[in-house]
Amino acid sequence: MRGGLWQLGQSITRRLAQADKKGVARRYFASEAGNLKKTVLYDFHVANGGKMVPFAGWSMPIQYKDSIMESTLNCRENGSLFDVSHMCGLSLKGKDCIPFLEKLVIADVAGLAPGSGTLTVFTNEKGGAIDDSVITKVKDDHIYIVVNAGCRDKDLAHIEGHMKSFTSKGGDVSWHIHDERSLLALQGPLAAPVLQHLTKEDLSKLYFGLFKILDINGAICFLTRTGYTGEDGFEISVPSENAVDLAKAILEKSEGKVRLTGLGARDSLRLEAGLCLYGNDMEQHVTPVEAGLTWAIGKRRRAEGGFLGAEKILKQLEEGPPVRRVGFFSSGPPARSHSKVHDEKGNPIGEITSGGFSPCLKKNIAMGYVKSGLHKAGTKVKIEVRGKTYDGNITKMPFVPTKYYKPS
Repeated sequence: MRGGLWQLGQSITRRLAQADKKGVARRYFASEAGNLKKTVLYDFHVANGGKMVPFAGWSMPIQYKDSIMESTLNCRENGSLFDVSHMCGLSLKGKDCIPFLEKLVIADVAGLAPGSGTLTVFTNEKGGAIDDSVITKVKDDHIYIVVNAGCRDKDLAHIEGHMKSFTSKGGDVSWHIHDERSLLALQGPLAAPVLQHLTKEDLSKLYFGLFKILDINGAICFLTRTGYTGEDGFEISVPSENAVDLAKAILEKSEGKVRLTGLGARDSLRLEAGLCLYGNDMEQHVTPVEAGLTWAIGKRRRAEGGFLGAEKILKQLEEGPPVRRVGFFSSGPPARSHSKVHDEKGNPIGEITSGGFSPCLKKNIAMGYVKSGLHKAGTKVKIEVRGKTYDGNITKMPFVPTKYYKPS
């Protein structure tokens, strides 16, 4: 789909080429198909017309029979079912799991109510983002975490290294990596009514960010009301032996309105929602403040610090960061990652990190970083695409209003 999201084949080839040159995004794409992992739904994807591509070491569907444009629109109008089993779920347990985790992330984990969660960032000693993650306090001695597929190895090594040091000093924390479970994301307006058919639990009181362990379609699942699309929806951690049956049941109960959806539409949906993709919009040299995630730093954590890189992050909170993540509208061809951003006089002020054509808005959208002081909405810019500059302007995000299910 020209000028839009991922154009099969050509776009993937371009990203691989960029990855080789930049040494940044290559971890998202595997070069040798023979080494790719497969989720338990692989055959189900293929049987349903899934076009499989390498992603983060896995063979994943980029789209099905629908175009990426059609899939994006259907998610917002009806619903989508994504296989996100390539992501890594893990549990931290023990009476000291919360103080241990708070050394590694910016969230106020202790302040979370049991059964609730939040987006957070694992930081390094310089305040940069190792990964972004959704964490949930199941109870005071059990934290459930989901980390990005492309960051799995470095995340687990980072956590394990700090855990060995922590436990060697008497700390009580252990972990379990949930490789026995699969992860499905059900998103869109029909997500709740469809899922309600498959469980006896009342989902009407399970608001955005809340978590519950419950029976869904005969399997004990971890259910979090969250997602990566800006729509209402759920992420369902299901025992792998039950994953295909659950996917079939969801599609059947929706009477064809909820459709299997791949990585292409997932990318366009998250971009419309103004959500970061690690490796594009967040990197190890980017702080949560620069990335626009100041809200994720708990009030107590701002006062006390105590996490890796706190000195730099707290200083940026006080003095302001040197760059800021912003949204863009632009003319001409869609801006892509690494497109340069200039002010109206031609001076370089930043760079695009993600961009494409919005199926919902029918216009080019992008996000990226510009120098602080030049980040105000409405600021006119010039965006360089393939050696030519085009008019653009900075805008607030999300581009498409979010529909998270919250108490009225």
